[in-house]
Amino acid sequence: MSTEDRPPAPRSLAEALRARGDASLGALLRSRPDLITPVPTDLTQLATRAGTRASVVRALERLDRFALQTAEALAVAADPATYGELLGLMAGDDADPAVVAALPHAVGLLREQALVWGDDDRLRLLRTARELLAPSPQHPSPTGLGPTVQEATAGMSPGRIQEIVAAAGLASTHDSVSAVTALAGLFTDRARMAALLADAPADSLDVLERLVWGPPYGQVTADPAPRLRWLLDRGLLLPTAPGTVVLPREVALHLRRGLAHRVAEPVPPGVEAAAAHRPQVVDSTAAGQAYTALATVEELLKDWDEGGPAVLRAGGLSVRDLKRTAVALDVPEPTAAFWVELAYAAGLIASDGEADERYAATPAYDEWLEQPPAERWSRLVTAWLAATRTAGLVGGRDAKDRTLSALGAGLDRSAAPEVRHRVLALLAELPEGAAPAAESVLARLRWERPLRGDRREDDLRGRLAEWALSEAELLGVTGRGALSTQGRALLGAPAAPAAAAKGPEAEPAGPGDKLPVHHHRSAPSAPLSPAEQAVASAAAARLLAPLLPEPLDHVLLQADLTAVAPGPLRRPLANMLGVLADVESKGGATVYRFTPGSVRRALDAGQAASDLHAFLAAHSRTPVPQPLAYLIDDVARRHGHLRVGAASAYVRCDDDAVLSEILADKRGAGLGLRRLAPTVLAAQADPVGLLEGLRAMGFAPAAESAEGDVLITRALAHRTPPRAAPEPVPDGPPVPDDTLLAAALRAIRAGDLASTAPRKPGSAPAADGEPPRTGAAETLATMQAAVLTGEAVWIGYVNAEGTASQRVIAPIRVEGGFVTAYDHTADEVRTYPLHRITGVAELADDAG
Repeated sequence: MSTEDRPPAPRSLAEALRARGDASLGALLRSRPDLITPVPTDLTQLATRAGTRASVVRALERLDRFALQTAEALAVAADPATYGELLGLMAGDDADPAVVAALPHAVGLLREQALVWGDDDRLRLLRTARELLAPSPQHPSPTGLGPTVQEATAGMSPGRIQEIVAAAGLASTHDSVSAVTALAGLFTDRARMAALLADAPADSLDVLERLVWGPPYGQVTADPAPRLRWLLDRGLLLPTAPGTVVLPREVALHLRRGLAHRVAEPVPPGVEAAAAHRPQVVDSTAAGQAYTALATVEELLKDWDEGGPAVLRAGGLSVRDLKRTAVALDVPEPTAAFWVELAYAAGLIASDGEADERYAATPAYDEWLEQPPAERWSRLVTAWLAATRTAGLVGGRDAKDRTLSALGAGLDRSAAPEVRHRVLALLAELPEGAAPAAESVLARLRWERPLRGDRREDDLRGRLAEWALSEAELLGVTGRGALSTQGRALLGAPAAPAAAAKGPEAEPAGPGDKLPVHHHRSAPSAPLSPAEQAVASAAAARLLAPLLPEPLDHVLLQADLTAVAPGPLRRPLANMLGVLADVESKGGATVYRFTPGSVRRALDAGQAASDLHAFLAAHSRTPVPQPLAYLIDDVARRHGHLRVGAASAYVRCDDDAVLSEILADKRGAGLGLRRLAPTVLAAQADPVGLLEGLRAMGFAPAAESAEGDVLITRALAHRTPPRAAPEPVPDGPPVPDDTLLAAALRAIRAGDLASTAPRKPGSAPAADGEPPRTGAAETLATMQAAVLTGEAVWIGYVNAEGTASQRVIAPIRVEGGFVTAYDHTADEVRTYPLHRITGVAELADDAG
């Protein structure tokens, strides 16, 4: 394109946005969704919003390391800068080929996000971004560069400037401005600068070497050493404050061979594989972890079935209750906090809302228990992927130095879902069966979202990534550190090729083994929408289902009063066995132990001795041992021999010798027992306390009703009222979907058409970008005239919500305080109340 045919360069960001097509504007609004919350009235307002500090900071935080380095280089370049100048700052004199190849994409990304605007011969960094990234004594630049010669000499006396110019070998000038320009020209001329430094003492060059990569500031005494005096005399060091000197930017760039950064990082670091396993082994290991996850959540909720721990006054779980939960689950406290938070995120537990508020299972837990195991796992991992509550923070301190507790406030981190998804997506890019080196994953994340300034001390994304790797292993999304097949499906990635024919037991013997490498297309780079995630989770559940162990309907009874379950049990069998026996050990096989207390628990639940004998005979692959049969009969024979009721409480028994034995036992002194009749004792304790006291003394009493019938006590499951799962805290405004984006673009284009439509000279003066202002009489007269002439007019309008906009309309009818007009901006006929029109102006005859 010739110079004459080239469109004029934009003079502002608004003009640059106005020259964009809808696709380019749509990309901007997707990458910076805060710009359309709410939808701006026109492109001028969009440009203004894009330059606000909060929006720019958010945009800079989402740049990758090389794009951020490019923006930092532009912040220390001239304004405007040419593409060649930027390339010199990024690639240096040696023109690093990797930087040369990657720079166009980085500049394009900055342009897309409206952080940079202008053609390649006039690149302008957004003013707010320049203020944030440019070096200053209070906020040093990551480039390590200091101020320019012009900035550093701003407060210097003209005489001192002339002395520096003369010492540098330059001709004296008539004013300070030209002297500073000449000095800057010397420092940017490679040949003359090399000649100047060739005469420098070696120890003076050592001083420059220490400052060249930053920080550029140093301390000097009132009487500087000769090596410093040589540099100060020639302006290679310039004073900025008493006792402080700075290395000018132009000098540093010469010494750096033009580089703004010591190390440019145009290519993201790769994720390295630390180990390789056969895909079948990964899937089977992950499936085992998935089953353990389901069992752990069930055990947690079963422990809280009759009402869990109390809710702290400030909300959350106490440290003591978390420790008890960890002991019950036989896991460390951080892991227990994860399982508690996961159940909460999945909507399986909540507070009951009672006066004595406690945590308990929700009605959704009962529904969850009835689902197939794979679907239950799918619900857990879907909640985990979307949850912003972060269990890894439990035990830490908040901004007010308060301890963060499980299920308490302050655990939401809006970046958590995006980090989890990104970590799994990076694992999906590796060959199947490859487990990544954790540090390489963290290095990749740091490149994609580099930390800026003082926030390097708080690498939250790094900690979120570490937690994501460990939690994915606990849930069975990964196995042996590698992403499983169901884990890939969970991300929406396409199915991998069929696995090798070898079975899961065929692990590689060593580094020399040949592993089948299965490559695949990458997972989506962004988290899925809720609808897409539901489909992906269902697909993952289908892949997991065949890998989970089938529940068993039998146990192995042993003569030492134990039963061994060689695998997972079917729910009715597991529930009944949980009442009849106590769990002694867990693992690949679960060992249950029968005790007098556990048998009495089953009898209290309404079972008869004959029922227990029949149950064990039906579900044991071995004969029922004689000691177990004797135990059941012995406990059943004594069960209910004593009766407890309310008198305050009483004990009655047909055998007065037993009552005499109770009265003689010193352990019953606290019960306040006394004989009312040969077969009746009265007590001061309540019936429940009396039952527990007698059982502690070795007796087996049964409770009875006022009518004398034995009461069958069953543990009633305590449930909360229906509760919804906690909503994730969004990380800023959501990315607009296609429908919203199209509507926003139409509204912005329409508003821009109205605000830029040419007006007749002297018609309704208004400030740039502001709607016209006219009185009610003038507005009515202009509208009536436009109806007669059929011409379009420009109006300012405020809707019922108080939102102001500008519109181009062609009035058709004015009556009853309303104007009916064809709205060019909305492309439809509308009716507007005249009292909501702030002003009207006539358009120029050539307005289109």
